[in-house]
Amino acid sequence: KATIFPFIHPGASLWGPLKELWETVDGAVLRKQPESVHLLDLQLKKHKPHFLSLFKNPPKSAEQREKVRKASTEGIAIQGQQGARLLPEQLLTEAFILSDLFDIGELAALELLLAGEQQQPHFPGLTRGLVGVLLYWDGKLCMANSLRTLIQSRHGKTFTLDLSGELVALTTRFTDELMSQGLTKRILTLVSEINVTREFERLQKERGLGNEKHRKEVSDLIKECRQALADSLFSWTCQSPLTKEDTLALIGNLETVTAQADGSLDSVNLSLVMALLYCLDVSFIEQGTEDREDLLQALPLLTERQYVSAVHSRLMDGQPWKLPGLQAVCRLAWALSLRVLSQLPQGSALVEFTEADEALADQALLGDVFLFMKEGMLGCESFAREEFFIRRLHSLITDFLALMPMKVKQLRNRADEDARLVHMSLQMDSELPSSLRKDLDHLMILIGEFYSKDPFGLEMGLEFWCPTESLQHTSLQGSYLGMALQRPPHKQVVLSKFVRQMGDLLPSTLYISYLRMLKGLANGPQCAHYCFSLLKTNGATHSDNIQGVSGSPVSWEHFFHSLMLYHENLRRDLPNPDAAHYRHPPLRGITQREMEGLTSFLQLLTTIITWSENARLALCEHPQWTPVVVMLGLLQCSVPPILKAELLHCLAAFGKSPEIAASLWQSLEYTQVELNEIESSCEEYPLTRGFCHLISTLVESSLPVNLGAGLRVPGFQPYLNFLRDSVFLPFPTRAYRRPAEKWEVADSVLEVFHKLLRDYEPQPSDFVQEVVELQGEQVPAHKPPGHSIMFHLLNDSPMLALCLSLLEEGVRQLDTYAPFPGKKHLESAVLHCLCLLDLALEKEVVFMDLLRESQSSLLVSPLEQLLQGVSPQTRRADHIVNIARYLYHSSSNPEAAFQSAKILRRIANYPNIQIRLVGDFTHDQAVSDKLMAGFVECLDNEEAEEEAEKGDDSDAQKKVARIRHETQIHILNLLITSLDLKTPNLALYLLGYEVKKPVSSTNLQDPGVLGCPRSCLHAILSLLQRGTEKRSGPVLTQEAPHLAELCYQVIYQLCACPDTSGPTMRYLRTSQDFLFSHLQHLPFILPGNQIAALSQMSWLMKTAAIELRVTSLNRQRSHTQRLISLLLDDQPHTQHTADGESGMEEETRSVSGFLHFDTVSKVRRKLLSVLDAIHFSQDMPELLQLDFFERTQIEQVISNCEHINEQGHTVCNVKLLHRVLVAEVNALQGMAAIGQRPLLMEEVNSILQQVVERNRVRRSLSAKRHALQSWRSLVETLLTACPVDLIPADDRQLIIRDLLLDLHDKVLSEDAAGELMPIVAGAVFTLTAHLSQSVLSEQQQGVGLEASSGFASIANSALHLILRKLLDFILCTGGGYQRLRAHLYGSLLYYLQIAQKPEEPDTLQTAGKAMWERLTAPEDGFSKLQRENLSIIESYGQALMEVVCRDACDGHEISRMLALAVLDRILSIDRQNQWLVYICNSGYLRSVVESLRQDDAAVQSLLTPQPPLLKPLYIYESKMALLTRVAKTGQGAVELLRCGLVVQLIECQVFDMVPDSDAHRVMRDPSGFIPSPMDRYRQILLPTLRLFQVILTSTSINHQQGAAQVLQWLIVHADTIQSLLRCQELSMGALQELSLLTGIISKTALPGTNITAHALLFKFTPPCSLLSSFPFSKSHISISAVCANIMEYCQTLLLQSSAQAQFSICLFSPSGSEPAGRDRGRTVAYSRVPSLGLVLYLLKNSAADFFRFHQSHRQSLGKLQSLDQLPPEELKELCQGLVSGPGGVEKISSVQRNLLAKRRLVQLINNRAKLLALCSYVIETCLFVLWRHLEYYLLHCTPTDPKDSLLPGAGLFRSRLTDDSFGGLQASGGRGLGLSRVSQQDLDLLKSDMAAGFGEALQRKLLEVEGLYSQVRSRYTFIQALVRRIRGLLRQPKS
Repeated sequence: KATIFPFIHPGASLWGPLKELWETVDGAVLRKQPESVHLLDLQLKKHKPHFLSLFKNPPKSAEQREKVRKASTEGIAIQGQQGARLLPEQLLTEAFILSDLFDIGELAALELLLAGEQQQPHFPGLTRGLVGVLLYWDGKLCMANSLRTLIQSRHGKTFTLDLSGELVALTTRFTDELMSQGLTKRILTLVSEINVTREFERLQKERGLGNEKHRKEVSDLIKECRQALADSLFSWTCQSPLTKEDTLALIGNLETVTAQADGSLDSVNLSLVMALLYCLDVSFIEQGTEDREDLLQALPLLTERQYVSAVHSRLMDGQPWKLPGLQAVCRLAWALSLRVLSQLPQGSALVEFTEADEALADQALLGDVFLFMKEGMLGCESFAREEFFIRRLHSLITDFLALMPMKVKQLRNRADEDARLVHMSLQMDSELPSSLRKDLDHLMILIGEFYSKDPFGLEMGLEFWCPTESLQHTSLQGSYLGMALQRPPHKQVVLSKFVRQMGDLLPSTLYISYLRMLKGLANGPQCAHYCFSLLKTNGATHSDNIQGVSGSPVSWEHFFHSLMLYHENLRRDLPNPDAAHYRHPPLRGITQREMEGLTSFLQLLTTIITWSENARLALCEHPQWTPVVVMLGLLQCSVPPILKAELLHCLAAFGKSPEIAASLWQSLEYTQVELNEIESSCEEYPLTRGFCHLISTLVESSLPVNLGAGLRVPGFQPYLNFLRDSVFLPFPTRAYRRPAEKWEVADSVLEVFHKLLRDYEPQPSDFVQEVVELQGEQVPAHKPPGHSIMFHLLNDSPMLALCLSLLEEGVRQLDTYAPFPGKKHLESAVLHCLCLLDLALEKEVVFMDLLRESQSSLLVSPLEQLLQGVSPQTRRADHIVNIARYLYHSSSNPEAAFQSAKILRRIANYPNIQIRLVGDFTHDQAVSDKLMAGFVECLDNEEAEEEAEKGDDSDAQKKVARIRHETQIHILNLLITSLDLKTPNLALYLLGYEVKKPVSSTNLQDPGVLGCPRSCLHAILSLLQRGTEKRSGPVLTQEAPHLAELCYQVIYQLCACPDTSGPTMRYLRTSQDFLFSHLQHLPFILPGNQIAALSQMSWLMKTAAIELRVTSLNRQRSHTQRLISLLLDDQPHTQHTADGESGMEEETRSVSGFLHFDTVSKVRRKLLSVLDAIHFSQDMPELLQLDFFERTQIEQVISNCEHINEQGHTVCNVKLLHRVLVAEVNALQGMAAIGQRPLLMEEVNSILQQVVERNRVRRSLSAKRHALQSWRSLVETLLTACPVDLIPADDRQLIIRDLLLDLHDKVLSEDAAGELMPIVAGAVFTLTAHLSQSVLSEQQQGVGLEASSGFASIANSALHLILRKLLDFILCTGGGYQRLRAHLYGSLLYYLQIAQKPEEPDTLQTAGKAMWERLTAPEDGFSKLQRENLSIIESYGQALMEVVCRDACDGHEISRMLALAVLDRILSIDRQNQWLVYICNSGYLRSVVESLRQDDAAVQSLLTPQPPLLKPLYIYESKMALLTRVAKTGQGAVELLRCGLVVQLIECQVFDMVPDSDAHRVMRDPSGFIPSPMDRYRQILLPTLRLFQVILTSTSINHQQGAAQVLQWLIVHADTIQSLLRCQELSMGALQELSLLTGIISKTALPGTNITAHALLFKFTPPCSLLSSFPFSKSHISISAVCANIMEYCQTLLLQSSAQAQFSICLFSPSGSEPAGRDRGRTVAYSRVPSLGLVLYLLKNSAADFFRFHQSHRQSLGKLQSLDQLPPEELKELCQGLVSGPGGVEKISSVQRNLLAKRRLVQLINNRAKLLALCSYVIETCLFVLWRHLEYYLLHCTPTDPKDSLLPGAGLFRSRLTDDSFGGLQASGGRGLGLSRVSQQDLDLLKSDMAAGFGEALQRKLLEVEGLYSQVRSRYTFIQALVRRIRGLLRQPKS
């Protein structure tokens, strides 16, 4: 694990730098990393002294000792850390112990301890001292491994690693130098010095050994060191020869070697022996490689006479070695080398030596050379692990046979001789002669043993077979087989002759050995074929012999004949089954020797038929031999168990062919093999194992359903019961002579269970009790075997209990780390148990669902609950813990760890179990630490590899790597699943969060800090962090893409979950700098796996978005800034050099910046390059081309097989589909179908491939969608959540421009996938919104609006480009994507908003400008942009209009609203009215108008207390807004009236449904989002009223028509309107209603309709009095508008009635007193008629208001002009009006604050300006009404008789009080209040009141109003004139 190593004393480091060295060597030679040669060169230069003094430790010294002693007081300097560091005493004591223990320098010991302390988290449970011991040996091993790898990379005669020439030259040069400095002797010394036992004794003494695991690890390291050293020497001799001295040293070393207890060499010595054999090897000379000449030149055997002489005399030397057999092997090798040399031209000079080859060979044979090769060399475990050991031994054996034929002949003669002697001594019953040699015997057995193992699939035995006929066999490859008729090489001819001749006239003593040799040579598909032919031809020549036995004894004929005879013999007297018979079996007619012969024959047969299917079928179908029948027959006889077992194995080999398997089942049924108790009494169980093996093979080939039909209830059940009850359940309690056999039995039976359950798919029929007829009665049928196993596993059955206790036993054994007999089989049995549990968990869901549906009476419990049961052994519920403990052994048992992870992942899906599991896992601290360590170890594994293709398991290492990788995947998925569940869950515990306290209180630390253990989070991070510091980026993303994707997902989930987010993000930010280091490598490009790359980026970007949001909220500006600039900068980053000095390029850049040469080219913004990595195109699979199947049905089947997988993608289950299709094909009957079968299967295959492709496309699209979504959220977070000032406005706009243009380019390309469009549209919407916002805020800050560059920082051209792309996008979406267009319409609205002129303050001065000035003013930026926008929109013509209008009329509500809004917006800027003309002519406008009537019902539903949805309301509002926009032009208004707009609205009944305002107070929506019913009603009414108002204003020319229609509406809804006018509630809404209603009424006052309107007006008296009493508040404008409207109405009525005062109607009673209720008594009669005093009061108030408003307007203007000087308090106050929420103002920046304050001031100013206009209007109309009335009353009115002036009940008034219809008005000819009723007294009073009220002060005020306001407006002296007239009237003398 690469970290910064503490260096104290350079050269003293015993671990860190050596680890680096090994990583470099490994990277350069084995992983072939680019750019590694240079690094390797540096490392080798640095470490050369270490290699020269291999394994020498730095020496102790007094000064070092002193230095270390003082470290606790004075401190010690550590490189990379400032100052001296004080170290605790304890540490120093340990350092001295370590120094003495390994005899190393004190500083080196101290450094080891410090490194140990730092690495401690990787070794949970060990102290730093123990870790130091591991590191010491690990450093040594790194050294040895580096040496071995460097030597292996050399160029030479045996193998090549395909490395670059440069690298090979470097390593060859380096290793040559080491060799010349005496490397061989050093290695030999070290190999003999280092000794595990001795080291352990030393460590034991100093307590340097920890737990079992530590001991195992230390001993493994020491062994590996020795092995690596020996292998270095072996690798050297494979490639290059050793010098004379070195060779002699090697021989000298081997002389003293001893064997292990079992007679074999240990692996280190084996490597050294092989090294010598390669030294003496000249066989490569025969291979004609191109560099043969160079190699011969370098070979000292040929070039140095002394070399040959020295080796020869050393080997000829008579001194016996400690192992004579080893000496014999070396002598044989030397003899063969000499023989080869003698045949070479160079050999003539060495005649004196080469002549001794025969003698040497004889000596070798005397030393039992072949026996030693078999026992000493083949017996060594590591022999089969090295291909070049095998090749060398092969050449040794074959060379002996080929080069020394005479010796072989001698051996045969000797053997024949011996056979005769043996025969004679048997005849005469005498002692066997002592002089027997078994050399040929040993040679044959050696050949048999050697070739029967072929771990590398080399099939070397082929050299012994000479193809007699040309083989028509496609699968045969080999050096000569391609040209079968070419003459085979000489050696091969000799070898094949050897095989044949040895078989001729074979003496019986060699019979078994010969069979064993053949068995070895038959090992392999081609060898087996040749061997089969040999045995066939051997017998064929004698087929004419009637006896048939006298032929060659080695032939099929002979074998099967003997077998049949034996069977016949035994059949004659079938044994009586008494036990005595078995105790002493008098083996009838068969001697022990014959039995061994039979066994050997059966083994040979088994080998041949295992490899060759042809042989299997040929033998099985042979009519005379019928081997299967004979064997089954023998099984029933009393044959020794060993032989029965062989028979069973042989049958199993036959059973590999399905055709044979089916008949075998039937035969097995009839023979009914019994496995009797004979085995338990012998305590050996070969038969049981054989039977299990047979069943296992047969089950795999075929399992007939109706097995045993007719004899019993058909089915497999009896076998299963037997296996379960008689084999599996009793296995733990039986006695075993050979302890390993216990586990072999368990393994073999569990294998059968595993296969049965693996192939079982629960079917509904399994849960119905079926019956079968048996001998006339009905009996229940058996279920499939898998069903039975499931049932046992889903109950608390003995079978489940035994499986679980087996798991417990297994983990206990593994925890000892000690080898024991049967370990391999125990591990395999455990693996089968885990697989059973996993399969049961996988299938139980379907199983239990089917069980429930079938209503069967079976009882089962879910397995995950059974696993929580209490274990009888430990009395604790620790089954799941036991399963999890296998993860701790992942290094030694990767498959068990993999299954364990799988099971845990399945259990993790159940939330209720998780909580218990966390308790179980953390209950015992020691177990908890171990479990955590197990998970971490699995995740940490760096050898794990991701394989694209599962199939390639040929290479064992690759397979293990794949399994480790899958384990990691399962653990990560377990974490992902658990994190979604409620706390506490497994993931939190495994990732190192608090599970006992609140999760958010966790404080994550680096491992080792504050005792924090290494958790899965650390493991995930270190996986991801590998390689982030290099240019190439995180290694994991390239090497294991899927794994990386899951790692990123876990990190994202931790950051996104509220509980874990805080601690995680803090930790990632502070101690890991995680996000920055990963984001800088975006985008990840994986050509082979685009899907995974996209997912990795998605999770990473989502996490980055969260980080940006969080750091912005917490005001961590520097973090936010760093990430923002990383993602958005388009300037290349200058990397700072390590020590913080500015690098060279930076200085030059600053100079160039100073001189304004900006030479730095721009780079692509990171965000854009990520977008580039998401390809929008998606190749779709073409349609199926089917010849046999029906396409629609196949599609149906495919969709039936679809399901949603873990990632949430819908995919088709290919396995299930395959099963369905194959079943369909199998169901076809008839000959035709059988002929078509291959074609059908081919089509099935093409369908499956198509479906796989479809799945891939779906996954790919989904990954693209996900990536795009994450990209979008990252962009949106950047723009919305991050502080605005971090991205300056000009950059911001350019960034948005780039993003928008790129997005559009990608989405508008021809082949963009439609599925990605909605996300793009959403992103476009956000981006346009931000663009618009940014541009507007920039303008508000007053940055130049120069007409030149157009607009803001973003040029007009860019804006136009964006608009064009947006419109293209809208058009390219066609009809289908209406919801998607909603986003685009939104974007378009935001875009058009940019050109909208912002509100400007009304300073009341502008009106003064001359018209001309305004016309000639230059066009400002806004109107220019608007004009250009419009021309672009118009260039799209009708296509665009059509799309927008169509969306506006029907479709999804939101799209409709937005389309309506777009129309509204475009109509408002369309000066030429092209769009208006289009919507009028194309009927879209009529359609919108007519839809209002249809919406009536939906809109009515909104007024119920609990409305269903508010959509209809919004749509209604949008339509009204559009219609109002249309009505603003005269043309449009006329068109609307023509479409019958008002008629439609008259028919709407919703206006009459005024909700009861109080009743629904209770039902208020607490959030305030859903408005109250009354508010909803107003939202419907007010737009309608506004629309009327606009129509009335616009249709001024045809005023009559519009007004008449609107009046009609008022009359139809009169009741409602009256109630609204009478409304007492004075809310904002009510006032708006009033102002609009009064406005409409005042505008509809038509000639001839005045009566009705008049009536309405008088109904409207209450608000009149209201006006007087209402305190002015926020609703100033509405109230003033109501007043203005009423006065306008009065004025209109007065003007319409007549132009002269004397003929006009009177609206106000002649009472001048102000209505404050002061003199109630007097005004009783007029109570229903407002008095003129009211008008006067209104006039006064308005004048007062006018000055108040004017004052405030001036103040605000002042503030606006000096905005910068305002105190912050005042700014805050201004902002408060626009920012909602408490504390809202605090959070915004000062720039924002200024903008808001400015906006608020403009609002205030314009509000005041409106009020001023209204006030001045009210003043003018009041004066006019006053003047008309006074003129009438004072000049033209004749008072009635004073007497009945004020009588309450007088005539007309009575009628007025009783009848509301103003009959009197009509009676008096429309002359107002009836002239006869006004008395003189009233008039006098009026005059005096008026004179008092309309005093000097008021007049002055009014004139001032005119001065201040009316001058700049329309009417210059209107007020002045009226004031003068009124004053004149009031001063008039009494007439």
